[in-house]
Amino acid sequence: MEKQRKLAVVALGGNALLRDNQVGTIEEQEANATATLKQMLFLIEDGYDLVITHGNGPQVGSLLMQNDAGEELHGIPQMPLDICVAETQGEIGYMIERMLRNILIEEKVDKAILTLVTQVVVDKDDPAFGNPTKRIGRSYTKEQADKMQVKKGWLFKESSKDGEGWRRVVASPMPKEIFNRDTIGRIARQGAIVIAGGGGGIPVYKDPDGKVRTVDAVIDKDFASSLLASRIRADEFYILTDVPYVYKNYGEDNQEKLEFLDNKDAQALLDSGAFGEGSMAPKVRAALYFINHGGDKSVITEATKLDDRSFGTKLTMEYEN
Repeated sequence: MEKQRKLAVVALGGNALLRDNQVGTIEEQEANATATLKQMLFLIEDGYDLVITHGNGPQVGSLLMQNDAGEELHGIPQMPLDICVAETQGEIGYMIERMLRNILIEEKVDKAILTLVTQVVVDKDDPAFGNPTKRIGRSYTKEQADKMQVKKGWLFKESSKDGEGWRRVVASPMPKEIFNRDTIGRIARQGAIVIAGGGGGIPVYKDPDGKVRTVDAVIDKDFASSLLASRIRADEFYILTDVPYVYKNYGEDNQEKLEFLDNKDAQALLDSGAFGEGSMAPKVRAALYFINHGGDKSVITEATKLDDRSFGTKLTMEYEN
């Protein structure tokens, strides 16, 4: 009897493509992508259907700086944020697809791979728009920031790091729906690997006439991936990051490794502030959302540990000691 296939959504973190000590050349990113994607072979060999999502923070930051330089030096009009997110979705999706194709060729695995530029619907009245906090693009002096705010209507906040200057901030609203989600799920269940939802998706909203409009914002990649995973009724959801486990009180003297969590314990730890809001808390929140909306298992682990099932924090609805 043929083993029943499972559908997994795997969210690649930024370090899957670019390490902290690297400058971001295409050679570096391709090598990192290849190393990470090789870890997925065990899922493919185990008969999983796959949807891959990815971050785009460093890449979209670089693109925004290129836009700045093009405008200042050559008078080339800057592209809006939604276009930059779309560009980096295509750029990174292409790179992941090509590296993965080469890996499968080496392993003599015949699989179709499809990259999809993905739009994600947000609420135009999301409270996040009243308090933009997500820093994007280059740093400016206070004088430059004031001029840009008048000229373009952008908002700026001073960095918490000394000497880093002022950076543009945009809202990070909650994702509400994923365009083409049913198609993504159907194609994946037919055996093709789908790359979608890059950078959390291109944020859009629907006006009173139902037409799709753009908005300057960025969407949390892990939560958008979790929403996609739940909407296509995936069985498992993997978040790949730069640590092998979730830790309670990470970096403190009482740091504690958490290998297994059920939904109640995970929620209690989130409520107690045991996870950093700028790092692990959003990932645990995304993993928990998937479990609370029908998923079987969420795993948070380091990209290089994906093929070793002994690593990673496993989150399920119930955990029995």
